[in-house]
Amino acid sequence: MADEVIDGYKLQNCMATGQSSQVWEVVEVSSHRHFAMKLLLPEKVNDAALRRSIIHEANVGKQMAHPNVIRIVQVGKNLKNPYYVMEYFPAGSLKLRIMRKQYDFIKERAHSIFKQSATALAYITASGWVHRDVKPDNMLVNSAGELRIIDFALARRIEKPSFFGKLFRKKAQVAGTRSYMSPEQIMGEPLDGRADIYSFGAAAYEISTYRPPFRGMTSQELLQKHVTEKAVSPQYHNPDITDEFAKLVLQCLAKKREDRPQNFHEVLKTLNSIRVYKTEAVKKPEG
Repeated sequence: MADEVIDGYKLQNCMATGQSSQVWEVVEVSSHRHFAMKLLLPEKVNDAALRRSIIHEANVGKQMAHPNVIRIVQVGKNLKNPYYVMEYFPAGSLKLRIMRKQYDFIKERAHSIFKQSATALAYITASGWVHRDVKPDNMLVNSAGELRIIDFALARRIEKPSFFGKLFRKKAQVAGTRSYMSPEQIMGEPLDGRADIYSFGAAAYEISTYRPPFRGMTSQELLQKHVTEKAVSPQYHNPDITDEFAKLVLQCLAKKREDRPQNFHEVLKTLNSIRVYKTEAVKKPEG
């Protein structure tokens, strides 16, 4: 596929491959500018559900204009191969950095990472959307510590509570990533920004301890733990975490949404007044 030209964009280098799609570094032939393009894998282009999903993801992302949210430049509703073009942001996901044990990098930038992601998620909520898939995989951080939230495939409009809505509402199809899903998401209930606060708490837990808050032998057991089991303090896995940060993370992971911070502005306010770690990160010399 390299060197193939799609609607004026030349595919140059495959940056990532997922279960159903790939992200390529592309060059706009007319301007020689670099972008990234997400498109379905050749064997998946005839899957109608996946085609709808990638266009939905692109259309939601295109509405976002925030420095910590990946910028969508163009949506290609190409019948042969739907795709979208986004800003070129060469950076590993936080999940990848955890897997590669880049702990000094994470520790040095953790406070900034949490503030940037909470700022982006506050903006997404204010725009009327629940991301529904907040996790370290969907947080890209480059070497300068700049963060972008990606992947709006599961994003849904925030539902306004109403009596009739309650009466006639069908249970939502349960979707998300099991290690980070809020209890109400698992139960198929109407969602608001507090579902993303729970997922942010689960992501923050993993970024600061290098393991998710819950593990299960089966996917059912894992989901059950999210609904019924209280997470142990992140300090249990990483004693260097401050009491204040541990308290914030556990508050975000409260089973009842009423017991969590009510919005990301509350999360940010707390983050601005606390430290994540008791000790400073060891700064590696450049070069």
